[in-house]
Amino acid sequence: MRLRNAIARAHRVVRAAPSRIATNRTRRAMAHARKPGVASDDEFERFLSSNRGKTFVVLDARNSDFSVEPTDEQFGGPRGSAPIADCGTSARPNAVNCAFDRTANALRDLEVLEAKTGGDKSTPIITHCGGGGRGQKAKDYLISRGYSNVINGGGPAVEALWKKFGSM
Repeated sequence: MRLRNAIARAHRVVRAAPSRIATNRTRRAMAHARKPGVASDDEFERFLSSNRGKTFVVLDARNSDFSVEPTDEQFGGPRGSAPIADCGTSARPNAVNCAFDRTANALRDLEVLEAKTGGDKSTPIITHCGGGGRGQKAKDYLISRGYSNVINGGGPAVEALWKKFGSM
């Protein structure tokens, strides 16, 4: 009887394994999927090409107050791969930090962006956060304010795009 029960348990485990494997594959694929609104590789290349010769501005929509947005510390903290403090330094000279305030549904410190663009609302702007959610909200906000040349680059979690603009 014990042997029969052990064999039955083993069969149940083997039958369940394929679905567990598929679920793990699905989770991994979803973890690497881009959030809605993040540019595809082709869209990003077209944006770069159509603005060749122009100075790009990179708008970092992450919040440097990690008590407000704790997940921003993963990439944006001092030990992260893309510290927010690097905006406007030699590490990221064209980057400005204008955190997207979820409560107000608006970008904070917009005057920093206006100073960087010289008030030119056709300046090519790449928005980003960690993975693109607030980057999209920032893009939508800028468009609603009359900016006409904006794309959402996702952020450090979207490695293919980040490699193209992360050091701007």
